[in-house]
Amino acid sequence: MAAAAAPGALGALQGSRARSVAACRAPLVPAWRLHLYSAGPRVGTAIWARGWAPAAEGAALRRGYSSEVKSEDELRVRYLEEENRGIVVLGINRAYAKNSFSKNLVKMFSKAVDALKSDKKVRTVIVRSEVPGIFCAGADLKERVKMNPSEVGPFVSKIRAVINEMANLPVPTIAAIDGLALGGGLELALACDIRVAASSAKMGLVETKLAIIPGGGGTQRLPRAIGMSLAKELIFSARVLDGQEAKAVGLVSHVLEQNQEGDAAYRKALDLAREFLPQGPVAMRVAKLAINQGMEVDLVTGLAIEEACYAQTIPTKDRLEGLLAFKEKRPPRYKGE
Repeated sequence: MAAAAAPGALGALQGSRARSVAACRAPLVPAWRLHLYSAGPRVGTAIWARGWAPAAEGAALRRGYSSEVKSEDELRVRYLEEENRGIVVLGINRAYAKNSFSKNLVKMFSKAVDALKSDKKVRTVIVRSEVPGIFCAGADLKERVKMNPSEVGPFVSKIRAVINEMANLPVPTIAAIDGLALGGGLELALACDIRVAASSAKMGLVETKLAIIPGGGGTQRLPRAIGMSLAKELIFSARVLDGQEAKAVGLVSHVLEQNQEGDAAYRKALDLAREFLPQGPVAMRVAKLAINQGMEVDLVTGLAIEEACYAQTIPTKDRLEGLLAFKEKRPPRYKGE
């Protein structure tokens, strides 16, 4: 029976490889009409460079949020301007619930990501917290305990879907972890291309303590990030790592001592995003596609995917602009065309 099934399995595998290569060969659809979703006004470079402004009474609540945040303010979408134009910051702002995923927050995340994926002007997305000491504590357990068992599965599926949407954004994404990132919070960070953390941050997939397992992609993305054996150890033990420990195992790319404002990871993420801005937008998108697709297949198929993705850059105006700028010894002016 196994021998008989082998040709069919091989055919399925070959079909999967063909689909991966075809995904890269398909032209990038110029669906660039702007669908802006913003939970707050656009802000300039100066505001974000300063970080958090201390509250008037020296209270712990800073940067303009309160313990009674309106539901539409639980996710703040900022389109940065001036030299940071092209960087979008998603700021989670549920201080009273440790930035945990509620039904409303999941809905807002989905709406925001849906707008970002079709916006040609977006070059890099940073996910951060607007709440000191917290990135995201995972699912809102106070809301969860009120759900019927029949509601839990569909809700977890929605969290998984929005995290997958974040992972599938065509532009680089950076998670700035300046505080606690547990359960779904770490799963959200794992869906980002790059993770930056403060040394004081705490990270872990702790679901087994609650007699469940990670349901937002953690059992799949953590092994891909740090290796299967270590991922099993961390999930089985529900261990929580600090920033330095996370860097040592490869969970984050950069770790920084926390600053007085509490936004060291965000500032580093912003520096990285600025490094990405000068590069060709089409090249950035197909480079991410080639890496993501290639990591899921064997090397031979991965090289075919790279070739197909490279071909996407050849007819672009940006490629010609890059060559002309090199010849004229000036910075290129890319338009994403």
